[in-house]
Formats: sequence, C-alpha cells, structure tokens
Amino acid sequence: MEKKRRRTARYNFFALGVLVGLLVAFLLTVVLVGGGILNPGAQLAAGSVSKTDDTVLTNEVKNKIGLLEDSIYEYYLGDTTNEDLETGIYKGMVDALGDPYSEYYTPDELNTLRESTEGIYYGIGAYIGIDGETEYCKITSVIPDTPAEAAGLQAEDIIVEVDGTSTKGMTTTDVVALIKGKENTDVTLTVYRKGETDYLDITVTRKKVEAPTVSYKMLDSNIAYIQIAQFEDVTGDQFTEQIAKAREDGMKALILDLRNNPGGTLTSVIEVARQLLPKGLIVYTEDKNGERDEYKCDGSHELEVPLVVLVNENSASASEILSGAIKDYGIGTLLGTTTFGKGIVQKVFGITDGSAVKLTISHYYTPNGNDIHGVGIEPDETLDLDVDQYLKNGTDNQLERATEILEGEIVK
Repeated sequence: MEKKRRRTARYNFFALGVLVGLLVAFLLTVVLVGGGILNPGAQLAAGSVSKTDDTVLTNEVKNKIGLLEDSIYEYYLGDTTNEDLETGIYKGMVDALGDPYSEYYTPDELNTLRESTEGIYYGIGAYIGIDGETEYCKITSVIPDTPAEAAGLQAEDIIVEVDGTSTKGMTTTDVVALIKGKENTDVTLTVYRKGETDYLDITVTRKKVEAPTVSYKMLDSNIAYIQIAQFEDVTGDQFTEQIAKAREDGMKALILDLRNNPGGTLTSVIEVARQLLPKGLIVYTEDKNGERDEYKCDGSHELEVPLVVLVNENSASASEILSGAIKDYGIGTLLGTTTFGKGIVQKVFGITDGSAVKLTISHYYTPNGNDIHGVGIEPDETLDLDVDQYLKNGTDNQLERATEILEGEIVK
C-alpha cells in the first residue's frame, strides 16, 4: 500500500546531489552480512583482564562512568535500564574508533547477523545501504517476488522513517531491527523517491523471504546473463549451479552483473572467482603488522568465453574483489561507472556472553597489488545508466551496450 504524505519543511537535505550508497549493506529482512568482507572470528572471553598496560579502564574513568550513571538516574527525564547503559558503553567504545565498518553487537543482533548468511529471512525482501551524505538508508535493490516488490518499493528509495521513527544517523543494524518482525505483521516505510513532490508511506507485510543471490537467463545470441545481488554463504553454490546451466545451454558469452552488489563474505566471493579465473592469485590481504594472506585459484574452471562485467558506484567490497581480479587478468571488460572503493576487511570476534565485536583488521589488494580503498575500480568503458529511460520503459542501456560488445566478440 502506498500513500503520499507532505513534509515540505524537511526536503532540504535531499538537495545534496548524487547520493552514494555507504559501506555496509543489509537485507531488509533479518540482517545481512554487509558490504564489508566478513571473516569468521575468534572467541573472546567476557570479563577477561585487558592485555595492555595502556588501558582506558583507569580508576578515574570508572569513577567518571559511575558519576554519569548517578546523574542519569537522578536527573534524566526519560526511562532507561542498566542493560541499556551497559550496551551504550560497549557501542560507544567501538564508535570512538571512527570506523563505520566496526560495530558492537548485542546477543540478539549477533543472532540476526548469523541468520543472514543462510539466505532465508523473515522480512520484506530488499537490500539497503546507508547514504553517507544524508545519513539515511536507501534501498539499493528489491528482490523479485517479495513483499517489498509487491508493495511498490523501488531501488534508490530513501528510507526516512520506519513506523514513524526517523532513521537519520542510525546504523544499518538499527534500521533493520526496526523493519524486521514477526511474519504476517505490517511495517510502514516512509520514503523519498526522486521525481515525487511528497514523501510516500509504503506499508509492507513481512513474510518469509528466500533470497536468491544469483539469477540467470539466456539472452539472444547465446549470451548468458548472470546477476549476483550479494555474496552470502549460499552464493558460491548458487553461482556454480547457474554457470553450469549456462554452459549446458550453449553459452557463447557472459554478462556478469555486479551493479548494486554491496559485497558480503570473503569465502563466497572466492568460491565464485574460482569458477571464472585462470590459475593464480585472486586477492591478498595485509594486516597492520604486514602479515599477508593469499587466496588463489587453480584455474580448473577458467571461463573460456568473452565476458563483460557490469559495475556501478554501489558495487562494493566483495564485488570489487571479483571485478578487480577480472580486470587485472584481462579476461573481461568492465562496463559502467567507478565502483564504491571499499578495500578493507572486517572480522567478527564472538564474546562468551553471546555478544560480539566486528573490527576492521586488514586491507585487501587485487592480484596486481592495487589498493582500491577510497578510490574504487574504474571500468574499461564508462557508461552511466539512463535512469529516466529505465524507469520509463525498463530500457537498460548498460545491458544493451554489454550485449553489443559481446556480439562483436562472438563474431570474431
């Protein structure tokens, strides 16, 4: 259900220009392992003594925390609990790093994070990211045949409120917590949509969503089209299945669509890369001590047909690992716009009380040693999506150009 609602006094923040999707992306259902490359982590013991002598937990700090606690309970107008304040301390310490990719998770949030990689969710079925300019969430893509699609949500919709609660300044974890809920219950998203003069209130009924991260279809001239929406634990198997179908169907060329793919797990993108790349390095990481981990491909499934990879400013992290390797090896043409530029890796460290902390632990580099963090990957051919035509009649000029390139390669 879609309803327009006028809030003209609050339109000024949309005048900031082109919006760039930020870093961690989540699936609007439970939670998605975000645009960061996520590695499984170690277990930390809750209550253990700090391993460094230079600790922030001095007696002076402890006394000050106690003073703040007393002041809150004596003077604060609203209600709070010890649990809320304790969580706030932990989140505040990680927030102090100034790293939007590092985050503290409560036990409930961690369970949500774990569920996300299974590819089955309870929610509405749309991917989102945080916009760095406005500090609001925006939808990057909508999963077909889901409640989000049925309700009329669209890519690039900016989520201003969820059930009347402003999302400004919230992390994606916080926003997803507002959107998720029990199956068959409703949630109302207030969104700004380009071209509309009013905000839209869109009510969506939460359902079980099985997210196909990989989709395939055969185009004319036996050009296979495979889209990867996100790199989840299930993506490797899904891609292997779809690329096998494409080969069985007589694939003569391949379009790999990584547009609006915010990333995901390191393991899954490595699995996909091993279905395409020649023998050699896929990616390597280096931590602050210079320790290097390498991820390689044996070349046993090297792609033997012409390839075009579609990318845009929302192609981030894991999708940049794949597109960067393809570009370095020269086995395909990158088409679209410069990618997001996230070249760092996160690791989740579980804590024995059921909570966890996610920290940025290393940089990653393409096979040729390129650090794309904050820079992105420039396509071999730059072509902006004609958004007006796409919204008007579904014409995808980038896909059309990819097809044109590959038809020329097939003829050769």
